[in-house]
Amino acid sequence: MDYQEITNQGQLQEYCGELSRSGSIAFDTEFVSEHTYRPVLCLVQVAAEGQPALIDAMAVADLTPFWEAIAQPGHHTIVHAGRSELEFCLRAIGRRPAGLVDVQLAAGLAGVEYPASYGTLISKVLGGGPQNHETRTDWRRRPLSPRQIDYALDDVRHLHPVYDALHAKLSRLGRLPWIEEEMAAWQDEVERGLSEERWRRVSGSSGLDGRRLAIVRELWRWREAEAQRRDQPPRRVLRDDLLVELARRGTADPSRIRAVRGLERGDLRRVVQQIAACIERALALPDEEYPRVDRREREPKNSVLGQFLFAALASICRGAQLAPNLVGTPGDIRELMAHRTAGEPSRRRKPPRLARGWRAEVVGRLFDDLLAGKTAIRVEDPTSDHPLVFERTVEGEGGKRKGEGGRWKAEGGREKREG
Repeated sequence: MDYQEITNQGQLQEYCGELSRSGSIAFDTEFVSEHTYRPVLCLVQVAAEGQPALIDAMAVADLTPFWEAIAQPGHHTIVHAGRSELEFCLRAIGRRPAGLVDVQLAAGLAGVEYPASYGTLISKVLGGGPQNHETRTDWRRRPLSPRQIDYALDDVRHLHPVYDALHAKLSRLGRLPWIEEEMAAWQDEVERGLSEERWRRVSGSSGLDGRRLAIVRELWRWREAEAQRRDQPPRRVLRDDLLVELARRGTADPSRIRAVRGLERGDLRRVVQQIAACIERALALPDEEYPRVDRREREPKNSVLGQFLFAALASICRGAQLAPNLVGTPGDIRELMAHRTAGEPSRRRKPPRLARGWRAEVVGRLFDDLLAGKTAIRVEDPTSDHPLVFERTVEGEGGKRKGEGGRWKAEGGREKREG
């Protein structure tokens, strides 16, 4: 494939001038993240106005002109599973790409699949598929081989046609406002992730009480600072399971800390006193400064009602041409159930995900009616791809009875009356 190669600052400046006249820019990145605190950006692949380009991030000293170009209004930006691409842009200039659309999210809203790999998406939307070699290559090494270059270019070659096909389908379904809403919420979440402390995401910390969560928080802060100082991934400094075990034991005694299996490494032995100081700081906090224990962590994980509603969600989504995994998870359903049954304190909190925006239109309001007994579910045809029928109920003498107005089906996020 013919492409433009950009290996110095002058070439980048000239190329970004060309990008400023493009109405649509697709891009992808290759990076290595296993060895450093932050991912090392190695290559940027771009497709604009039918012309692909490779920007060698190992050779070009400052990529700011590129990030400025894609953040400039007047075009839309296309990515696939683009969290890393968005994070690179935000860290570089503090602004988002203009008109960003992630085709992975768009595919879920179009009923294709979510989350769909790049190859799966191309196969289902366009037919065929990209090359799959070089997925574990070390992109820091130079020169790049022809196979590596072909692989990198393939990552952007299909983005425009995939976007065009999905955009057309979303337009037919009346869901273009949905993708705008979803992209805005997703970008908000990514931005929060860059600015907020993520100690609550430490694997295995759910279920800990406030005192032990305070230890997790202090150890996480120390680990982040130490990882940044060493330029290493945080989990290489101290694994999550060891961090949680230290929190569970809840002791600042260095001898008891050394006794934890897994802390035999020499570099960890050398920082035992620092670990002990973190734990001691957490233990010295007054109770009111302990982290709040999210009540959702105490909710039943596999209630019968939750499983029932998740099955209903899947049936609704299949009928509405939506990927169920994008609409909601079992956790989202538990959150909705808790919100609807908790009473007044919960009403003052932010509505759960399934009760906001397009998700409320698809399933949230219907689930409200199910929980309130205003709608019932029955199996109409066990052999059908859409076996469930949602029927209105009305209050009458002797209790609830089926509404005389016929049956209702969820279609495209709206209830449809039959009969």
